Amino acid sequence: MNFFYQLYIICIAAPLLLIATLLTALITILGSCLGDSKFWGYYPGKIWSKLICTLLLIPVKVKGLEKLDKNQSYVIVPNHQGSFDIFLIYGYIGRNFKWMMKRSLRNIPFVGKACQNAGHIFVDRSGPKKIAESIRKAENSLVNGVSLVVFPEGARTFTGHMGYFKRGAFQLAHDLQLPIVPATINGSFDILPRTGKMIKHGNLELIIHDPIATKGCDKKELSKLMKKAYSEVQSGLPREYRGMKKNPDQEIE
Repeated sequence: MNFFYQLYIICIAAPLLLIATLLTALITILGSCLGDSKFWGYYPGKIWSKLICTLLLIPVKVKGLEKLDKNQSYVIVPNHQGSFDIFLIYGYIGRNFKWMMKRSLRNIPFVGKACQNAGHIFVDRSGPKKIAESIRKAENSLVNGVSLVVFPEGARTFTGHMGYFKRGAFQLAHDLQLPIVPATINGSFDILPRTGKMIKHGNLELIIHDPIATKGCDKKELSKLMKKAYSEVQSGLPREYRGMKKNPDQEIE
């Protein structure tokens, strides 16, 4: 079965997905330049992500979308299992959002330019002023139900287990007084782990947990908010992936 699946990917799926990726990037770049970046920065990527999962024959299950108010902006904090996290969230989160991503991703041909034009937020960690600029840009984007997605681990797992959460996403949610939404991703690590080279057939699952309010919370309570979000995300993982394992390159990826 795996042999025929790999053959299908190489001969059929991969060429189609390469074309789809280039077209999506070009449509996003042109659409964002000529029209509304809120629309063109989200819907082409959503369709592209769903197409990828469909062509790769990957079933997707989503739980808890009813917990989100379409008119409310959120800071969504999922675990980071692998590359397929992007397709799962982009295609199936069911709401317009912006990514907060590493500055180095801007250098990816076509894709980096598309992300920039779409209004996704590149984080420059070179100093406090640059970080403050990222926060201001996020604040301007998160209106009328547009949310922000941040991987608080900052790096993909090597083991399937979660690393520790960094403070940035939670500080941002507190500063903007936006609810935090923990989200659990399952299956992405099994389909294509960080050290893997071949895609394996599997299922993807996204679990949306109850939003955590930040209004009225003192900055001293940020640690409690982080622990609560971490616990919620981890509760949705299979037992074999529960328990924190420090990721050796969380600080550098």
